[in-house]
Amino acid sequence: MSRSNKINVLSTEVRVQAIDRGDYISLTDIAKYRNADDPRFIIQNWMRTRFTVEFLGIWEQLHNTDFNRVEFEAVKNESGRNAFVMTPAKWVEITGAIGVFSKAGRYGGTYAHKDIAFEFASWVSVEFKLYLIKEFQRLKDLEQQQLGWDIRRNLTKINYRIHTDAIREHLIPQELSREQINLLYASEADLLNMALFGKTAKQWRDENPREKGNIRDFADVSQLLCLANLENLNAHFIREGMNQPDRLEKLNQIAIQQMRLLVEDRRVKKMGKEGSNE
Repeated sequence: MSRSNKINVLSTEVRVQAIDRGDYISLTDIAKYRNADDPRFIIQNWMRTRFTVEFLGIWEQLHNTDFNRVEFEAVKNESGRNAFVMTPAKWVEITGAIGVFSKAGRYGGTYAHKDIAFEFASWVSVEFKLYLIKEFQRLKDLEQQQLGWDIRRNLTKINYRIHTDAIREHLIPQELSREQINLLYASEADLLNMALFGKTAKQWRDENPREKGNIRDFADVSQLLCLANLENLNAHFIREGMNQPDRLEKLNQIAIQQMRLLVEDRRVKKMGKEGSNE
């Protein structure tokens, strides 16, 4: 399974592809910074040097248990000579390398593991390499933020399922109508809204008539995390047979305690970052 992204480095669009082995960056796009008309020529010139062959060989020996060291030694002995020619496809075919690969087609090109791509970028332009590293790290930071958000959202969805299952199993008699069941779900959802936000969904909509969505769509990260915990706890309380007023009081106390801890934790982390920047 792979995932593709693009970053902009000194007005040059560079593709990044995440696969099982790690992040691979387009050497073709990097080479276009020096020669937009024939980037393959730039890559082949880089690969024909002895330094590059030795670098690629060491990388493969560190990361590739199937790397053909015998063939590598033969290639290394030939590298650097005037008649020596090496291409990414030939390198992979001869040595079984995994650090580079080529894709055919309109959006194809040569890709290399980020370790190798940064080395190639340094050969193309030291300035370009520094900006490439900066933009690549920015991409990784954004991905981590999105991953954290997805985890929190999925946690909320999972706990919501646990919560609604508990309502169905323990609070909804079989003879209730569909309308009554929907009302009961809404009631339990508002129980959590009251415990955390101090108001029902309808009260929030009445106070914010111009906003699209609902009260939970405007919750911050700390509130979403707390909400996920409350849903899980409410399901537990339902199974224990605790009545709704008691659950509301208990969940509200828990929400206050958790939010204080989460806010304090964020405050301490913020102070730590500010102190490190001084």
